[in-house]
Formats: sequence, structure tokens, C-alpha cells
Amino acid sequence: MTDSDPALEPIDPAELELSLLALFVGWSLAEEVQERLAADGFGDAKFADGFIFQRLLAASATVSDLAEALGVTQQAASKTVADLEARGYVRRAPDPGDRRVRRVTMTRRGNEVVAAARRHRAAVERELEERFGSERVAATRELLAEMLASRGTDLAVRGRRMRPPR
Repeated sequence: MTDSDPALEPIDPAELELSLLALFVGWSLAEEVQERLAADGFGDAKFADGFIFQRLLAASATVSDLAEALGVTQQAASKTVADLEARGYVRRAPDPGDRRVRRVTMTRRGNEVVAAARRHRAAVERELEERFGSERVAATRELLAEMLASRGTDLAVRGRRMRPPR
């Protein structure tokens, strides 16, 4: 009789708390998207960049606006914007109405990484549908959306105000 490695055995869903299982699936899918982005030439893109990008997609913002929206200090937001600017995803420019104010906007590269991430997330979803069936994937999406709504966080997601827990 040989001892098997428990790490190689399939996960029993009853052994994992639902919140952790959903989190781990999300991380796994996000990692797949990150790997595909790297293959597209966006190896420096970080998952966390999306929290800034989602605030800038509709319109430019000041660092103060970003800090408030993200619930971080202005110093933390400024540091993040400087990093994104150094990587070519955003730029800061004077506000046309008030030259003392600097607005952060997406660059062409920033918009390209967002578009690539959207394509890859859609591709990963199609692959899940091929493997598990479109009806099961749709039912899972519906259940997860209902769970969000039951927690009152669906509006935060829709309003792009969802943040990781503290």
C-alpha cells in the first residue's frame, strides 16, 4: 500500500468554505488572464492596476479623486499613478480649465491593456463554457450575481466602487 499525496487528490467541495472557494476560483481565472496579457506584451500589467483603470475609463480624474474613490491616502494614489505613468498606462496633464490641477488619463497603451484583458476574460469564459457547458456557466454566473445582490454589493460592483476587503 502506498501513501498518496493529499495535495494531488481532487478537492472535496464540502471541505472548503464557499467564500474561499469563490475567491480561489477568481484568483485562478485572474492569473490565467494575467499570463495571457504577458504573452501579448503586457507582462508589467498588474491585477491591481484595474482598480485605477476602471476609474479612468469614463473620464480623467485627479489623484485626489482617485484616492477618494479607492479609499486610500492621496500619497498612496499618487505613488500608484506615478508607477502606472512610468509603465506607460496613464499620463498626467494640466486641466484645461485650471492649469494648477493635473488630471490623470489613460494612454493608448492603457486602453490597449484594458481591451486585451476584456478579450482574454471573454476567451477564458468561452473555454469554461466548452468544458462545463454554457448552461452551467450561466447558472453559476446567475447564482454569484444573486449572492452579490443579497450582500448589497451589486450596486458597488455596477458603480465600479468595489474594493478588496480590508
